[in-house]
Order: sequence, then structure tokens, then C-alpha cells
Amino acid sequence: MKTKKANRHAAGGSGAAAQVSGLEASEIRPGQSIELLKELHILTREGRLNQDSRRKLKQVYHLFQFIEKLLLELSDQAGQSGRGVTLADHGAGKSYLGFILYDLFFKARQAGRIYGVETRPELVQKAHELAVKLGFDRMSFLNLSVAESAQSDQLPTQIDIVTALHACDTATDDAIAFGLQKHAKFMVLVPCCQAEVARVLSQYKALSLSRTPLAELWRHPLHTREIGSQITNVLRCLYLEASGYQVTVTELVGWEHSMKNELIIARYTGQKNNAAAQRMRDLLQEFGLTNLLETRFKLQ
Repeated sequence: MKTKKANRHAAGGSGAAAQVSGLEASEIRPGQSIELLKELHILTREGRLNQDSRRKLKQVYHLFQFIEKLLLELSDQAGQSGRGVTLADHGAGKSYLGFILYDLFFKARQAGRIYGVETRPELVQKAHELAVKLGFDRMSFLNLSVAESAQSDQLPTQIDIVTALHACDTATDDAIAFGLQKHAKFMVLVPCCQAEVARVLSQYKALSLSRTPLAELWRHPLHTREIGSQITNVLRCLYLEASGYQVTVTELVGWEHSMKNELIIARYTGQKNNAAAQRMRDLLQEFGLTNLLETRFKLQ
């Protein structure tokens, strides 16, 4: 049973809201717990936003707008069966996204659960303590890698939505593999710091330069990193389409806020796209990456 203190924290309270200045109040969504924003250090104890926290809040709110639509759609379906929506947030970090989602969506509903997956034990412990303090009792925090979480009995066999916000390098691919295994209806991904493909491009650079003029696109190390990142995300989209998902790619926020800005939203349709699978194979062949067919982009 929640304590009065936990309920007061979870609600935010009109008294707490009154402590926020006019500018800050206009940037905070209605119903948002002011106490939560302070605990996440997005708001200072005086109810102020600095430039860094304003940028972070804008990113999370913008992503929430995308995810809220998916949650509402799934809630209508889940309501008929009495089952709440399940969401796994990979590379959760301090769980900004998970807490905002719970506060603005899950808190008002009787069912549904958020799982935060994070490898750093101190962040998992702090997130757990904060959830207890705020009375967010349908949040779980797991000290696991993304790959480990796919085999863990601490998560259900099916997860409705998989998110990975700035999951570094191959962790995004692990999140996709997790989503496929858990029969996710939606995946929401913001990739970050992809290096695996860039390493392969660098390894075979001399051969590529002699074989195709396209290799000029990654002759310089900076270009190798950027082209590697682009190729990786294109391959991920083709892989998702080949696995039965409809894929949308857009910007998360303006480039002035973050350079890691690509948002991939995948909706499960059940219709595997053979043409996308072939285009993925062709692309892997063109760039000398066919070994990834046995690891990151293994088709079922």
C-alpha cells in the first residue's frame, strides 16, 4: 500500500507546481510530477531549468509524444483482455524516459509495467529507490545487458514496446534482437555511436579503394565513422522490414539539441518483406559486410 507521502510525490501536488516560474511552467507538460523532475535533477530545488536540463527535457518529451500514440493504441487492445501494456527500456541509464512515461501515462492506469534494463548497478539501485519513494510500483529495474535480458526470467515472454534511447554501438542491435524474440508490437530506437561497421570499412579500406570509387566516401577516418553510422542504420531498417515490421525514420529533435538524432519507429505487421531482405544482402555484399548475416542481421 502506498504511503500518503508516496502519493503526494507521485501526484506532484499543486503546491510543488506553484514553485515553478512562469517560463519553466510553460515547458512542463500538464500533470507532470514536479517532485519527479526535481528528483531527476531536471528541475532545481527552486524549480528552475538550466540549459542542459531544458535540452534533455525537450528530447524526452518529444520522444514521449511518439510513444504516447503507440501506448494509447495498445491500451485499447489490452483493455479488452484486462492486460496492461508492457514496455522495456534498454540502456535505461538514469531512467529519465521510463519515469516520464510512467508519470504521464502508466500512473493513471491500473495495469501495465515498465522494465528498465541497465548495466550499471549504481544507476539500477538509484532508479529502484526513486520508484519506491514516488510510489511508482509498476516499474522494475534490471541490472543486465540488453543481450542478457533476452534470456532473463525477470521479464515476461512478450513485451509490447521496446525502446532504446541512445543505446551505444551494437546495443541497439541487441535491442532489436530482444524485440524480435519478445514479439514486440513496436520498437522505438534512437541509435548512438555505431562503430562496428566503421571498423570493418577501415579494415578493408585499401581493397575497397581499388575496387570501387564509392570507397572515397570513407577514405578519411571522420567520413568512415559517419558513413559507417549511416550504413548501420539503413541495414537495421531493412532488417526490421525483412522481419515483418513497417519502419518510419525521422528526426528526434532539432540538430542543435543532439547530433545523435535519428529516430526509428518499427510497427509489427507480420508481413515479412523478402525484397527488403534481398536489398539488405546486396548492401552487405557491396560493403564487404556479409559476415554480419551470421550475427547482427541473421534472418529467420
